Amino acid sequence: MKNIKLLLLLPFIGVLLFLPAVNRVEPYVLGLPFLLFWIVFWMVLSSVILMIVYRLDPDNKGSDVE
Repeated sequence: MKNIKLLLLLPFIGVLLFLPAVNRVEPYVLGLPFLLFWIVFWMVLSSVILMIVYRLDPDNKGSDVE
């Protein structure tokens, strides 16, 4: 659990580093060109990853919000 924040690197790697490799129109996925599908997929996955990191991060336990 100590390195849970390393999950935050996945969207960076998925979008920025693999974007040149997936820069194509064909095939269509769910009616979208592949590049647009790739970007939308990583937007949704980034939200899921952020939620996982927030829930598992020990720094978020026991807040003093009233």
